[in-house]
Amino acid sequence: MTIQAYLNTLKGKRVAVIGIGVSNTPLLRLLLRAGVQVTACDRKDRDALGTVAAELESLGAELRLGRGYLDGLDHDVIFRTPGLRPDVPALAAARSRGSEVTSEMEVFFQVCPCKLAAVTGSDGKTTTTTIISELFKAAGYHTYVGGNIGKPLLADAAGMSEKDIAVVELSSFQLMTMERSPQIAVVTNLAPNHLDVHKSMEEYISAKENIFTHQIPSDKVVLNGDNSITRGFADKAPGSVTLFSRQEVLDQGVYLDGDAIWVSNAQGRRKVLPLDGILLPGVHNVENYMAAIAAVDGLVPDGIIRAFAKDFGGVEHRIELVRQLRGVSYYNDSIASSPTRTIAGLRSFHQKVILIAGGYDKNIPYDELGPEIVEHVKTLVLTGPTGPKIRAATESAPGFGPDSPVILERDTFAEAVHAAAESAQEGDIVILSPASASFDCFQNFMERGNTFKKLVHELD
Repeated sequence: MTIQAYLNTLKGKRVAVIGIGVSNTPLLRLLLRAGVQVTACDRKDRDALGTVAAELESLGAELRLGRGYLDGLDHDVIFRTPGLRPDVPALAAARSRGSEVTSEMEVFFQVCPCKLAAVTGSDGKTTTTTIISELFKAAGYHTYVGGNIGKPLLADAAGMSEKDIAVVELSSFQLMTMERSPQIAVVTNLAPNHLDVHKSMEEYISAKENIFTHQIPSDKVVLNGDNSITRGFADKAPGSVTLFSRQEVLDQGVYLDGDAIWVSNAQGRRKVLPLDGILLPGVHNVENYMAAIAAVDGLVPDGIIRAFAKDFGGVEHRIELVRQLRGVSYYNDSIASSPTRTIAGLRSFHQKVILIAGGYDKNIPYDELGPEIVEHVKTLVLTGPTGPKIRAATESAPGFGPDSPVILERDTFAEAVHAAAESAQEGDIVILSPASASFDCFQNFMERGNTFKKLVHELD
């Protein structure tokens, strides 16, 4: 089905779009300009929405705002925002009355005319998605990038052709109700995450599995062979499976052997990317490259991979060098919203660092983070609701002793940044790597990272 054919099916129907944010504002414009009758629903009030409220009304939308924005949903088609569980009472009631509940991403998978590559996982999604998309671009493909990274792609579907490639990052929330899978699926790893929204780890894993469960035999799924959960997905995959491993030389797959990344497949064994040819620091980025190489194998020449890796400096908010001031290096790793992400960041440096951590509590455990902090951190600056949990995990870790590391607690984010700067000496590294979500103080990790960069640039 084309996007125009899909829009034609909505003519004469009442459509509700829940969430007037990054994911759904382009969707709202697309529907309204196609002449669809739309109700735009959001918990924010009119003042909080700003000029977008008047814009949507000028295009013909009815607005339903504030606390009762989900009351009485009875529309023919309801688009949910990714962060809203599909089984909330208002949606369940609407579904029982005959409403179809869908999402922007689900419809995009229905109408996308080109090859789809999708990436999910607990850590490394955005960097891996970016590497894959940039490699396809460098190889000459007309490439679209979106999903949980960048922008929604449904509005671009009309301009896509069969020869193009769309690369999307998918969150567990987007995947929960997906009934289609991409031709190339990548799962970077899995660890406890988002348990403030998901009812259990089992539900979280089940959502992630949706990235490949609807594949066909000619499709491919790329799995982390070093992660017990993702390696276990191999037996369930309908298509071909490519494992990648940093810890094991594989008979078939992508792996680390000595000082290079190798590929072994039906065509033989070959050296693809020397580690000293990767500009990005950290072993986790070696894994990101292995996942990307597995995804593009057979579609992107090895020479293009090597040329790209030596110049690619990474994605904003991911161990991003912000500034060097009086011999102190400041890094922004605001994307690190889970312990495993922060662990990867800490292991990227060859010295003990000053770590700023803490934030919104997603009800995930921090036990594994404590030993890593003891080993890699000289001063720990904590703030936010998860600060006490991170402190407890650190103080109970083997090897912890008095002032090992020094632990400071601050009430506000700004105070934490200033405390880290005040404790730094020439040669030190200060890194924001919160191991927590940002929602206690910020709309998202990007706002948190930008605030950190602003505070760092204001230091004198």
